Amino acid sequence: MRQVLDSFAGFDNFLVYLAISLVLLATFVALYVRITPHREFQLIREGNMAAAFSLSGAILGFIVPLSAAIRFSVNLADMAIWGLIALAVQIAAFVVVRVMVPTITDDIVAGKAAQGFFLGTLSLGVGMLNGACMSF
Repeated sequence: MRQVLDSFAGFDNFLVYLAISLVLLATFVALYVRITPHREFQLIREGNMAAAFSLSGAILGFIVPLSAAIRFSVNLADMAIWGLIALAVQIAAFVVVRVMVPTITDDIVAGKAAQGFFLGTLSLGVGMLNGACMSF
């Protein structure tokens, strides 16, 4: 019985980290869909694969560094700070791509899957680099 109780020793910390992580994820998605000029969720509901690729890549691109922040942080505040840094980097990545490829949002609205896939992949790649940089 004691071994079972010992298994739950960190359960409260797990719940707190999970809750903060989900709040950060929800915040990221809410900010991202407001910053992009197109309506991702409406486009996805209509079957627009470009929007689905783009938003999925952005979400994964945020989750990768957020998981690194959880893994390498020294406490909850440290994790939240690095989570916010990951959020800012992912938003900045979108802004940079939009400046470099001014038609990318119009192309996503038009359903050009290649543009959405490019943006999603770039977001995921930036997120992987972002997460790796948090491991120092």
